[in-house]
Amino acid sequence: MRYSFIIPVYNRLDELDELLDSLTRQTFTGFEVLVVDDGSSVPCREVAEKYASLLDIHYYYKPNSGPGQSRNYGAEQSRGEYLIILDSDCFLPSDYLQHVEDELRAAPADAFGGPDKAHPSFTPMQKAINYSMTSFFTTGGIRGGRRKMDKFYPRSFNMGIRSEVYRRLGGFAAMRFGEDIDFSLRICTAGCSTRLFPGAWVYHKRRTDLKKFFKQVHNSGIARINLYKRYPSSLKLVHLLPAAFTVGMAVLLLASPFCPWTLLPIALYVLAVWLDSTFKNHSVRIGTYSVAAAFVQLTGYGTGFLRAWWRRCVLGKGEFEAFKGNFYK
Repeated sequence: MRYSFIIPVYNRLDELDELLDSLTRQTFTGFEVLVVDDGSSVPCREVAEKYASLLDIHYYYKPNSGPGQSRNYGAEQSRGEYLIILDSDCFLPSDYLQHVEDELRAAPADAFGGPDKAHPSFTPMQKAINYSMTSFFTTGGIRGGRRKMDKFYPRSFNMGIRSEVYRRLGGFAAMRFGEDIDFSLRICTAGCSTRLFPGAWVYHKRRTDLKKFFKQVHNSGIARINLYKRYPSSLKLVHLLPAAFTVGMAVLLLASPFCPWTLLPIALYVLAVWLDSTFKNHSVRIGTYSVAAAFVQLTGYGTGFLRAWWRRCVLGKGEFEAFKGNFYK
């Protein structure tokens, strides 16, 4: 068996259905699919069994323990030479696996990953959130699929890894958030080769509204400090920028009643994001939503980062103790 797709899922029947349907359309065959239901209140067995005649599919139900442990459970049952881990809110173009195969035949890699894109069928808000996660004006474009000069760190929405390496490194740690970055750091620390496969991209729905999106990126900010406490050298200047943006925004807004010109940098940023997204998405509506999504992303991540820095680095609380009330529930 060449490839094993591992898909953890929690209460996402429709998204899982769409993902499995896209797997039936792959031009490259020779893979199995392992669906790990992480304690869904509405189990996904019927959706998985719907594809039993079309895919080599295996369904497992287990008590809720988070996506990392569910991926580990799927890896234990897998038979593939390579494991490909996907989020359940993704689906694939028909040539996804062929791109993976072509890249691996051209040059080996212990671990790899690809970018994500917005599908034409996505809602305007989903397209705006996708823009904010891949734009130069928010992330510097590091999630946009460009080849990078430094090491590439695969993320779990679209991650591949040699099964032998996965087992040797012990898979994902028991973290509720940031577990994929933790695993990527251990992959690179172990001296394994990683590579971005630009053609192996996925359609990623992400969050469907700004409230859910804020919670996601806020937890990402918390996770970054947790990762820093585990791996001090992993914290880079780019990780500080959302916190700096958040503090800078607060200072400018507080100063605006006394010095109205302090609103000018905010206005210029809004205009830059709006023009860029409107042009790229050919939609004034998506451009407008993108402004809101950009601010939610940067301030959500920035407040999570600052909150975790205060609790963990200043107050000295442990990873679980600092956020047991919400981060780990």
